[in-house]
Amino acid sequence: MDSEPAASRYSPAVALEFFKAAGRPEKVAAGSAFFSENEKARPLLLKRDKMYLLLDGEVDLMARRKVIGTLRKGQIFGEMAPITHAPRSAAAVARTPCRVIALDDRQFQNGLRQKPGFALMLMSVMIGRLRETTARLAAADALHAEAALEAASVFDPKRLAQLAEGLSSDPPVYFDRRKPIVQEGQVGLRMYAVLEGTVTVSVGGEAVERLGPGGVFGELALIEQAPRAASVVAETDCSLLPLSRDAFLLMVKTNTDFAASLLASLAERLRALTARLK
Repeated sequence: MDSEPAASRYSPAVALEFFKAAGRPEKVAAGSAFFSENEKARPLLLKRDKMYLLLDGEVDLMARRKVIGTLRKGQIFGEMAPITHAPRSAAAVARTPCRVIALDDRQFQNGLRQKPGFALMLMSVMIGRLRETTARLAAADALHAEAALEAASVFDPKRLAQLAEGLSSDPPVYFDRRKPIVQEGQVGLRMYAVLEGTVTVSVGGEAVERLGPGGVFGELALIEQAPRAASVVAETDCSLLPLSRDAFLLMVKTNTDFAASLLASLAERLRALTARLK
């Protein structure tokens, strides 16, 4: 994995169940490369990007040809590429003979259908990394955003319409321009999907993200049942769909596209924040 997960977030047993449900063990010789640094995603080719669970052996993660970490039995690695189709941030090389289970993006989706609890665990791991990265940026006074942030989204308009019709028992809520929606540090009871308008997400008073129709926010607090990690303000007049934790968990467990979209959103946020550290 890109960083060592907290024991309370990552469960090797949950990971093993998930990978066994969708793939099969294979042997890898010492010195073999699983993937290289900056290797670009290949979602449309026969050789698709994969994530891995290490069953036995040791794997070195390398950046600029230097070892930056060593993985051992029970850990996963390379999980970002099949989710985001972004270039690899590091290389992975078998230090010793290994046994692994490898899953491409299609197998990953199939695994989520059978073992949706893995998605929640992986979301929690990513949230832990997001909080740690944000803290490091704040300590380095590096949270300043770009002059013009693009409005990001998670769902396409069709998917958003489906959400509005069947996902939430709560009606849409409306906020006037410049009105606060959630505050950093407060208890989070709901997440929100943006139906119309644009909102600005801030951490420590610095804008870090803009969300347009199809964007979601507040999911971090629901997954970990922790205080809000950011503040959100209506940049324009906007309409939002509130989602309770029960509705959120139900969708993760019954809709693999929903779960995969949220994982991709978290991974992209983490990638963008990590880039600022560099």
